[in-house]
Amino acid sequence: MFLEAVILAMSLCADCFAVTACSSLTLKSVSWRSVGRLAVVFAAVQTLFLFAGWMFGDLLVGFLHKVAGTVGFALLLYVGGSMILEGLRGGGEQRDLDGIRNVILGAAATSIDALAVGVSMSMASPGTMAMIADHAALFVVTALSVVAGVAGGYKVGLRYGRRTEIAGGMVLIFIGLNILFKFI
Repeated sequence: MFLEAVILAMSLCADCFAVTACSSLTLKSVSWRSVGRLAVVFAAVQTLFLFAGWMFGDLLVGFLHKVAGTVGFALLLYVGGSMILEGLRGGGEQRDLDGIRNVILGAAATSIDALAVGVSMSMASPGTMAMIADHAALFVVTALSVVAGVAGGYKVGLRYGRRTEIAGGMVLIFIGLNILFKFI
């Protein structure tokens, strides 16, 4: 049960790692307090989406299938497009993890698959202990992946500069396309 929960969590939070790594490429400095808050936000959003899918699975099935891919793609297209434009402009602005609404949008976009998994889990009727394990593992693994993503993106951004912002934006758009095609 524990190993399955961790594997599920790792598969659901891979996009969180990618989004936070790409979003932190242009940071001039990192406040680990901000990273901790960001990790909690991403982990909470992922866990809440999984829970919502589990609780309201029957109600969400039809609606989720119709809009999930489009919404996830649109959010990541916006975030990625903004990064590319900023990279091309070369504005040199300092980013702050507390104030980047794009990262929050990224958290929601990357949690749509957790909502879909929660819907499918509700139909399988797992036991309460299994669901608690799944939610706890998802929260912890997502938080750790966000910390690793920010640390990695920050180091890469320091080394390679503004080009990484353009590349990161392109990666986010490709993740958005992947989400779009999952639900088509």
